[in-house]
Amino acid sequence: MTAPTDTSFFGHPRGLSTLFFTEMWERFSYYGTRAILILFMTAAASKGGLGFDAARASAIYGLYTSIAYMLALPGGWMADRFLGQQRAVFWGGLLIAAGNAGLAMPSVVTFYLGLGLVAIGTGFLKPNVSTIVGHLYGPNDNRRDAGFSIFYMGINLGALISPLICGTLGEKVNWRLGFAVASVGMALGLIQYQFGRKHFGDAGREPVKPESAEGAAEQRKHLFIGVGATFGVLALVGVLGYTGIIGITAERINLAYGILLGITVVGVIVWLMASADWTAEERRRLIAVFAFLGSSAIFWSVFEQAGSTLNLFADRKTQMPAVNFPATSFGWLNNAFSKFASPTANGYHFEFPASWFQSLNSIFIVFGMAAFFAWMWIKLGKHDPSSPTKFTIGLVFVALGFLVLVPAAASDGRVSPLWLTLTYFLHTIGELCLSPVGLSAMTKLAPVRIGGMVMGLWFLATSLGNFLGGRMAGLYESLALPKLFGAVGLFALAAAVLMALLIRPVNRMMGDVK
Repeated sequence: MTAPTDTSFFGHPRGLSTLFFTEMWERFSYYGTRAILILFMTAAASKGGLGFDAARASAIYGLYTSIAYMLALPGGWMADRFLGQQRAVFWGGLLIAAGNAGLAMPSVVTFYLGLGLVAIGTGFLKPNVSTIVGHLYGPNDNRRDAGFSIFYMGINLGALISPLICGTLGEKVNWRLGFAVASVGMALGLIQYQFGRKHFGDAGREPVKPESAEGAAEQRKHLFIGVGATFGVLALVGVLGYTGIIGITAERINLAYGILLGITVVGVIVWLMASADWTAEERRRLIAVFAFLGSSAIFWSVFEQAGSTLNLFADRKTQMPAVNFPATSFGWLNNAFSKFASPTANGYHFEFPASWFQSLNSIFIVFGMAAFFAWMWIKLGKHDPSSPTKFTIGLVFVALGFLVLVPAAASDGRVSPLWLTLTYFLHTIGELCLSPVGLSAMTKLAPVRIGGMVMGLWFLATSLGNFLGGRMAGLYESLALPKLFGAVGLFALAAAVLMALLIRPVNRMMGDVK
């Protein structure tokens, strides 16, 4: 573990700098891909896309994002038991870079393979890079919260710049080039990670050693069973599809995955509650955790439509801003401009890509909203709302984000970009009321002996939310937009009303934790 006296990075351990840029480039890669993924899938083949309809593209998109978060559970387990966090992050980054390179290749096979590799790599990298950050600090180091705040800014910095770069290249030049740049970004993050690993000390270097040889054997047995079962199921599905016994489509795979995910969530909850060794206080706190997880899943099902429904709305229904700029005296620069801007009599005309809207959430966070909310919660003092109240507020704002779009969606022509800007502003308010509050609540409410599992359940709720969001987005072309946006908004608003009714009961379940 890094010595508590290490203050070489703005008063924090030097290793935080390496992890900051690792996470920044990973998020650059993830959000760069997300910014153009559904637009690429729904673009006509004549324009370099795959020509999928919105239902098929949304099924693939929801499945991909859901699996990426769901795999954080086995990714964290593999790191704890076999790899150690440092190696898990390295291999995760390598898989992500390879996956985005696969997306950049002109083949449908490599497209699906690339999505799978990115999802697996994210499952390895995402939970373990955060774990290493925590290990950089001693148990009583009061710099820990500030360190995670700096780390969180790396996430948003990557999410801010990637749609501007990958989105522009993907939409204006070539879709595959956008994915290729996402791959290069992850590769750059991986290179600086390798050079900076020496600053981690022992943090996350080795997996947790079993207490006995029998324990090690049991771990290997679980690993072989898990890997064997996974490949066995994939092989069976492949054979059944190849022989024509079952018809394999993206929609059917999506549905089967959703059923499996639902069974997993319910099974884990029932298994936890059926354990007989909880104290009365622990059992009450677990009930509060489940209430938060349910609200979280609904919130993310609406919020994470940024990359699907809202992205399609930006592309098809929003009048994008444009700028005109003169030609230069440098021929090579004019040639570069001509790749992504339309030539005019005196220069060039550049229309903002639809994917640029994906940066708004991070722009709002980086340029003041996160700091404002952190200040506001402290300033409220004893009037600071409880966690269930903040969850309710978060659900209300994410609902409003879709409800305000209903009149815009009813318009016959393209609408002002201010509509979507308002939606992303409202969604950011909702996120800041729910996401950091939820993470904090999980750490405080979870019984010590299952702290890691509860954090895994938080990722599982996010996975479920992404899946549900993909199912909703699949209705984009089959349901009138005002009805779709209204239904999504009312769905979240109903969840907010339910959470409001549960504020007092959940507060009682939480006991002295607020």
